[in-house]
Amino acid sequence: MGQVSGCPPFKGARLLNGGGIIRVRGVVHRMNNSGELMRRVFFRRGCAAAVLLTLSTTASADAVTDFYKDKTLSIVVGHEAGTGYDIYARTLARHIGQHIPGKPNVVPQNMPGAGGLNAANWLYNVAPKDGLAMAMFATEAAFQPLFGSKLAKFDPVKFSWIGNLDESVATCVVSERSGITSLEQMFQRETLIGATGATSPTSSFAFGLANFVGAKLKIVQGYKGSADLKIAMQRGEIEGACGVSLSTLKSQWRDDLQSGRARPIIQFSLKKSPELPGIAHVYDYAKSAEDRELFDIAFGLHVLGRPVLAPPALPAERLRALREAFMKTVQNPEFIADVEKLGLSLTPSSGEEVEPLVARFFSYPASTIEKARAGVHPKH
Repeated sequence: MGQVSGCPPFKGARLLNGGGIIRVRGVVHRMNNSGELMRRVFFRRGCAAAVLLTLSTTASADAVTDFYKDKTLSIVVGHEAGTGYDIYARTLARHIGQHIPGKPNVVPQNMPGAGGLNAANWLYNVAPKDGLAMAMFATEAAFQPLFGSKLAKFDPVKFSWIGNLDESVATCVVSERSGITSLEQMFQRETLIGATGATSPTSSFAFGLANFVGAKLKIVQGYKGSADLKIAMQRGEIEGACGVSLSTLKSQWRDDLQSGRARPIIQFSLKKSPELPGIAHVYDYAKSAEDRELFDIAFGLHVLGRPVLAPPALPAERLRALREAFMKTVQNPEFIADVEKLGLSLTPSSGEEVEPLVARFFSYPASTIEKARAGVHPKH
């Protein structure tokens, strides 16, 4: 082991003028003998601590490398193949392994069902808590406990948040054949909207648009994913879909978007997207400060558009390694080029940034949370 930076050996120190002045490597210090003695004691103790810290850090890094070497890390996608979540997760899987100590093999797997809730329950309760499992699923599924879902068997705050790939902008999209050109038309006549599971963003955004904004919607659930919704719109089975992210529109729905067969009618995000000029923003319909708080909970969660998370209680050094690998990946030119080639959006944030944001959503008053919860579900 080399010398620790900032800890020069004391054999190079010389006392001058009977002990009142000391020179260490050319630097002169005025100090009495007693003071110098104390200085040496504290200096050497500090260096000893630095050496121990260096040894500990090196041992920790070596242990992480040894653990991941020749192992397989799974990234479970809580949605169907071909969805936006699936494409993001598979793109991440192709690159992140090179940045994890030990360079494990990274394999994506699909576990669809209940709008991502099946994968969330699995990740929290069944997945190994050793750093060999991560997942990506809709934020709305991850936050189901916030809305009182009895099907959610987990505490979102306790997940190990690795990072987020995209600060997503959600939209409601209508087909060209629907004849709808503005949101105001949806206040006047009923629109047939398709959705997937009851806890999915395709359902919650549709109910939120109806209950908070006043759109007249007939919501048909049961579609497998955004790809199925697009086909159903093309066939005329439905007139539109909600909760479709901007990144999905730019990738899987690109041809329909560019041809005009599908058009976004409203956007849901904390701030307006410059990529959707002239498209109504949900906060345009907030009439009070209370409305804005409700919209924050009902629609703002989507800011974590493509979250990457792991089971709770991971070993600290492995969690740190996964978070560091995530940030190295999203800054890597090859990964960025891959994302751009697929037409995906990339506005990443670290696990250290995501973790307090998740906790913040749980800090709202219970009454506000309850109103938001009721608004993103069908009225009884």
